[in-house]
Amino acid sequence: MGAVRYRERLWPARWILIAALLVIPASALVFAPLSWTVGIVVGVALYAACVVLYVVAGAPVEVSDDSFRAGRASIELRYVAGATAFTGAEATAERGPRLDARAFLLLRGGVDGLVRVHLSDPADPTPYWLVSTRSPDRLVSELIGAVASRE
Repeated sequence: MGAVRYRERLWPARWILIAALLVIPASALVFAPLSWTVGIVVGVALYAACVVLYVVAGAPVEVSDDSFRAGRASIELRYVAGATAFTGAEATAERGPRLDARAFLLLRGGVDGLVRVHLSDPADPTPYWLVSTRSPDRLVSELIGAVASRE
């Protein structure tokens, strides 16, 4: 694997961590007939598990000298034909009415930016990848730069 040119991690929305705090009082109430202490300890342990799941759920988006990675999926740059950045209403349209059902998707609701990565592999039925990003212009720039440096 080549040197990394761009890297970001797409975390789930932060409100999930705040909402998960409710497992502490809920556990305390469930275990109240036995012991408030046990309920609070179990609640804190469950919240810790929620935090671990939150961290694990962060999907990487990465451009290296020879590949593009979005979540668990990876593609060699020789199959990347280009990329287009979208924000605002255009990004919403790309996620909705303009979406091709065959596209690979890595979308995060709390992230407005979007990049469409065009593919050139004739054997692949996937026409493009649609990837959420906080920096769509920078991701496109790095991806195009990595593709151009391979040629």
